[in-house]
Amino acid sequence: MNSFKVLFDLDTWQEIFGSIAKNKTRTIITVIGVLWGIFIYITLAGAAKGLDNGFEREFQDMAMNSMFVWPRKTSVPYAGFKVGRNPRFTISNVNDLKMQIPEIKYIAPRSARGVFGGSPPASVVFKDKSSTYNIYGDFPEYTKISTKKIYKGGRFINEQDQKNERKVCVIGERTKEELFEEYEEPLGKYIRINNVFFQVIGVHKYIEGGGFESDGDIFIPFNTFRNLYNTGDKLDWFTIAAYPDADVVDVEKKVKAVLKKIHRISPEDERAIGSFNIGELFNRISGFANGMTFLSLVVGLATILAGVIGIGNILLISVKERTKELGVRRALGATPGEVRIQILLESVFLTTIAGIIGIILGAAVLAIINFMTRGITDYPYTNPTVPIPYVIGALVTMVALGTLIGLIPAQRAVSIKPIDALREE
Repeated sequence: MNSFKVLFDLDTWQEIFGSIAKNKTRTIITVIGVLWGIFIYITLAGAAKGLDNGFEREFQDMAMNSMFVWPRKTSVPYAGFKVGRNPRFTISNVNDLKMQIPEIKYIAPRSARGVFGGSPPASVVFKDKSSTYNIYGDFPEYTKISTKKIYKGGRFINEQDQKNERKVCVIGERTKEELFEEYEEPLGKYIRINNVFFQVIGVHKYIEGGGFESDGDIFIPFNTFRNLYNTGDKLDWFTIAAYPDADVVDVEKKVKAVLKKIHRISPEDERAIGSFNIGELFNRISGFANGMTFLSLVVGLATILAGVIGIGNILLISVKERTKELGVRRALGATPGEVRIQILLESVFLTTIAGIIGIILGAAVLAIINFMTRGITDYPYTNPTVPIPYVIGALVTMVALGTLIGLIPAQRAVSIKPIDALREE
C-alpha cells in the first residue's frame, strides 16, 4: 500500500524532476538514444509496409496466386524436331492441365490481336469515326482471375455469349471517348470490328496492373474471336490461378512440365515456354518487406537496449550523488519499498517519455513520406504505416526494459544503510 502512495505522492515526483534537472545534458543525450531506437523501428517498418501496400495496390484486381504462361520458340532439339519450332497452345490443353494439376483453381485461355507486336490491332469503326485497338478473345472465367470493373448498366462476357458465339463486345473507356460523342450512350450500339458488326454490352474501366490490358482494349467471346480470325483451337496464352494454399512456384513448374510433354518440347528447354508468376513476385516482395521489418526490429531493440542501459547508468550515478539524501529518508522512516519505487519510477518515466517522442517523430516521418508519394502511380509504393498493436508492443517492451534496468540502481539505493549514508560527506 505504501508503494502505491509513493506512486501518487507529489513529493516523489518533485524529487524525480529535481534529479533529472541536475543531470540535464546527460539525461537528454540518453533519452535521445532510447527514442532513436523506436524511431528507427517505426520508420523502417513503416517504409517496408509502404512497399508491401504499393504492390498490393498494383495487383489488387489480379489474383495474388496467378500466373501467365505463353509459348515461345524452342531452343533445344527434341523428338526429331529442330531448334526454333513455334509450339501453339490449344483449347484441349485446358482439360489436360486441370486433370493433371489439381492445384489449379481457374484457367482462362486467351487470344489477342495487337498485343506484343505479333499481330496488327483491329480496325474499329462507329459512324464516321475510326481507330485501331487491341482485341482480346476471352472466356467468362477470366474475370475470376482478373477483375474487370464495368460501368453501370453494362456487363462482361458470359457463358451464353461464349456458347452461342455472339457478336458482342466490351470496350474500354478510351475507346468510348474516341468513337462516341460525349452525349452518346454506347450500350446497345453496334461498332464494326474488321468490318463485322458487334454490339457493345459494356464499358470497362482501366485498371493499373490488371494484366496486359490498356484503357482502349476491346473484349469479345473467345469462340467469336477464333471465328473472326480463323484461329481454330489455337490460343495465345493461359491466365491461371492456383488455390490459396498452393505453392504457386510449384504449380508453375507443373504447368510447364505438362505443356512440354503435350507439345513434345524437351524437358531441358527453359526458353520454349514463357511465364510471369504474380504469386512468386508477391511472395518475394512480401519476404523483402518482412525482412525489412525484422531488421528494423533488431536494430531498434539494440538501440533501445543501449539507451535503456544508459538510463540505468545515469540512475546509478544519481543514487551515488544522493546517498546522504536517501540515508536521511531511510532514517526518517522511508521503507525500502518506497525508495525502490521512486528509483523505478524515474527509470520508467524517462523510458516512456523517450518512447512516446520516438513514436511521434517516426509517425511524422511516415506522414511526410505518405504525403510525398500520394497520387504517384509510377512505382508500387503507398500508405507507409505500422500497425497500432506493433507500436504499442514496442512501447511496452521499452517500458519493461526500463523497469528491469531500473532495478539495478533501485537495489543499490535500498542497500544503502542509513547510518553509513549519514556519515558520508
